[in-house]
Amino acid sequence: MRALTWQGTEKVSVETVPDPTIQEPTDAIVRITSTAICGSDLHLYRVLGPYIDKGDVLGHEPMGIVEEVGSAVTNLKVGDRVVVPFNISCGHCYMCKRGLQSQCETTQVTEYGSGAALFGYTKMYGQVPGGQAEYLRVPHADYGPIVIPDDGTPDDRWLFMSDILPTAWQAVQYADVPEGGTLAVLGLGPVGQFAARIGKHLGYRVLAVEPEQVRRDLAAKYGIETFDMSKDLVSELVDLTEGRGPDAVVDGVGMEAHGNPVAGFAQRAAGLLPDKLAQKAIETAGVDRLDAVHTAIDLVRRGGTVSLSGVYGGMADPMPMMTLFDKQITIREGQCNVKRWIDDIMPLVSDPSDPLGTLDLTSHRVSLEDAPHMYEVFQKKQDNCVKVVLDPAMAAA
Repeated sequence: MRALTWQGTEKVSVETVPDPTIQEPTDAIVRITSTAICGSDLHLYRVLGPYIDKGDVLGHEPMGIVEEVGSAVTNLKVGDRVVVPFNISCGHCYMCKRGLQSQCETTQVTEYGSGAALFGYTKMYGQVPGGQAEYLRVPHADYGPIVIPDDGTPDDRWLFMSDILPTAWQAVQYADVPEGGTLAVLGLGPVGQFAARIGKHLGYRVLAVEPEQVRRDLAAKYGIETFDMSKDLVSELVDLTEGRGPDAVVDGVGMEAHGNPVAGFAQRAAGLLPDKLAQKAIETAGVDRLDAVHTAIDLVRRGGTVSLSGVYGGMADPMPMMTLFDKQITIREGQCNVKRWIDDIMPLVSDPSDPLGTLDLTSHRVSLEDAPHMYEVFQKKQDNCVKVVLDPAMAAA
């Protein structure tokens, strides 16, 4: 089959690799009909290469048609249309039963002290072949895949339940905004777009910050108040909230926020070291650009909540502990527990009125063969790129 593979820092290519096969009774094989490029994939593209081997298949936002099931899979049948959550969880361990599927004890990657295995996401998360491919082997298919209607509706209505939509939902839930309160969202990439729309849907006032005009315009369609980055941003938003600041802030940016040249240099330098040394640098040093999370801490009102949905990877990042303590700020974060939120999200996704705008997020739908070019476009925010979906059945441009 054809699959998008990692070949080096800022270098990916589509190659012919072996077709996946059933390896365990709880496996399924899914023929991929749509698979997205995630902002987290850009971390692999640029920063986390020391944890990837040349030829690893990337991608963790897939959906498609079930082609084969293992003998222990009774919840799926050949021909089912399914969305595949990015985290691989069993559904029956201590963590899964408590809605913490991202910490699944059956698939935890103990070698690296990490949580549940993820599709297409480094040795730290199990080095499981990903979904930017024609076919995908799905472990624990007796629990993970989400069956959706095979009714001719576009894939984009459902695809984002694989990751970014439940990630945004969890971010807003973790933000713990009081009824009728104010939520600020930093970054209007795909997760930030959904977080802002969810906040508005739940009745909050939403203030969203984003430097790219096209992303601000997209959010504004949903009644979201948008702001460009500025040196007076915190003061401006505090003034709009009776001098207190928003009740909660969602950081939808994460480790590759712009504006910190020192951390940017550290990321690039780590990527040039031999793998073992680079891994050690990432695990023991502060390599994250923390502008977004520091802004969130400065912005949120006293007693408020900062919800981190952006990914951070450094183990020694400086944090303003005195400010956190003095302002009595709650911080919540973590990989999304996809299956925990599907029952809440499904009615909104199924609604023909599309209240969360799942059908207007994709800016680029291209063939799998075009993926290497689109990684660069997405990283550099070229061509008004917001979200890229790959279609393995589409002919290359």
